[in-house]
Amino acid sequence: MKDKSVQAVNRHQYVVFQIDKEEFGVEILRTQEIHRYTKITRVPNAPHYVKGVINIRGEIIPVVDLRQRFGLESSNIQESTRIITVLIKDYQIGLLVDNVNEVLWIETNAIELAPSVAGGIEKEYLSGVGKIENRLIVLLNLEKILNLEIATNEGAQIN
Repeated sequence: MKDKSVQAVNRHQYVVFQIDKEEFGVEILRTQEIHRYTKITRVPNAPHYVKGVINIRGEIIPVVDLRQRFGLESSNIQESTRIITVLIKDYQIGLLVDNVNEVLWIETNAIELAPSVAGGIEKEYLSGVGKIENRLIVLLNLEKILNLEIATNEGAQIN
């Protein structure tokens, strides 16, 4: 029987979501909440993949359309569309995704290094690829994908 603390180190928990027909995962420790789609207020001069902002319990949160960030066509809002709020460098950011599939554990030895290109996404945007049975789950490096820069006088900017 394995020690429970050793088991925890040998696996990580991810929120698995879908964009187009592909499955992606983000570490659950980065995830704040999962919300049904809500009206997004557009922000002038934002990058094309920043859909705008939402208000969650009085906090204004920018929302990034991961489809557009990955070079796909803009999200077609459906009943299954979700906004996953994540915490990056002390800032909450919403990720617009097609569907949230599940939360699951992935064993460390089932995570391969990121290939040069996976589904058109550059290697630097990936932290690896999880293999579970006959599924491949692309694990995202949120800092690189969101390219979050902390401006000294202007707060957070998403480039």
